[in-house]
Amino acid sequence: MGKWVKKAGLFGVLSVVLMMGACSPKEVTKPVTNDEKPASGDLAPLEKQAKVFIAEDGAASGAGFYIAKEKGYFEDYNIRVDFADFANSDDMLPALAAGEVDIAGGVSTASFFNAIAQGIDVRIIADKGHNMPGKSYFSFVIGNHMVDEIKEYSDFKGKKIAVSSRNSIDGYIYEEMLKHAGLTEDDVEYVHIADFGAMLGAIDSGTIDAALNIEPLIAQGINKGFHVRFGDATDYAPESQIAMVLASPKFMANEELSLRFMAAYLKGVRDYNDAFFKDQGKEEIIDIMVKHTALKDPELWERVFVTGLDPNGKMFVDDIKKQYEMYKANGAIRGEIDFDKSVDPSLVERAIKEIGVYED
Repeated sequence: MGKWVKKAGLFGVLSVVLMMGACSPKEVTKPVTNDEKPASGDLAPLEKQAKVFIAEDGAASGAGFYIAKEKGYFEDYNIRVDFADFANSDDMLPALAAGEVDIAGGVSTASFFNAIAQGIDVRIIADKGHNMPGKSYFSFVIGNHMVDEIKEYSDFKGKKIAVSSRNSIDGYIYEEMLKHAGLTEDDVEYVHIADFGAMLGAIDSGTIDAALNIEPLIAQGINKGFHVRFGDATDYAPESQIAMVLASPKFMANEELSLRFMAAYLKGVRDYNDAFFKDQGKEEIIDIMVKHTALKDPELWERVFVTGLDPNGKMFVDDIKKQYEMYKANGAIRGEIDFDKSVDPSLVERAIKEIGVYED
């Protein structure tokens, strides 16, 4: 999922981007007057400032981008980043493949993989969202009217379960839960509710018994007494790759720029992990997240289960392939994907050599 609240985007922003000339890594006038390295002592900044355009829409999983921007990590390398919102991954993929957008966040869906299989050339380069063990930000909840009935996953039998989509990460987690519970799809009643927010009223009214929902709606629903968390998604999908950082081939070909961009991004992700999992500098990071995401309540940031972002950029590649195979088995994929080409962790590996490995 990689984002907390689905919202309408502005695909028309692409035309604005084109007019601004911010469509690809572009040198602009801000020469570096010295060759000093960042305070961290790693890579020297670019000689000329480069602009990187990121397709991002305020998703919490974009934390690494936001933090790196606000804390000056991109600036340290003489990189300027600009953000723009797209309606969904399907809209931004052609622009990304064409090099009109440099970096984007991709959510696992059949349509996403279909686009790649049909020839849209993008690279999957780093983690941008996964569930943390015992604290999944994308997981099942049950209605208060079900707390005495649903004690085990097998108790979902005969119950009405809301899921926002089928051939997507939502459907993948749903199917993994059913397998874990020893159930088939005929054992439960699938209820399609595309809007996560609408699930709150449906579960409160008893129209549905359970839902696969997402933060911050999970925490908000608990606070309002609509539902309670049930289990954790890592019980049955421990390494589900929910969202990924994507890059254009053109961006990847610019090795000096892409390496520095990834180093800055990972520094932002590491600050995020320090804040939410080590309680270091948390107030500052929450302020940045409030500024850039749809979740504007600092207090709620203290209660939600946050998106998992790997501080070393590691992706669950086997799980990405497993999701693809599920979509294919469901008849939702046309064509084949060369994962050796499409999944490229080499940039992360190069950046780690420069900035070091993050230790928990």
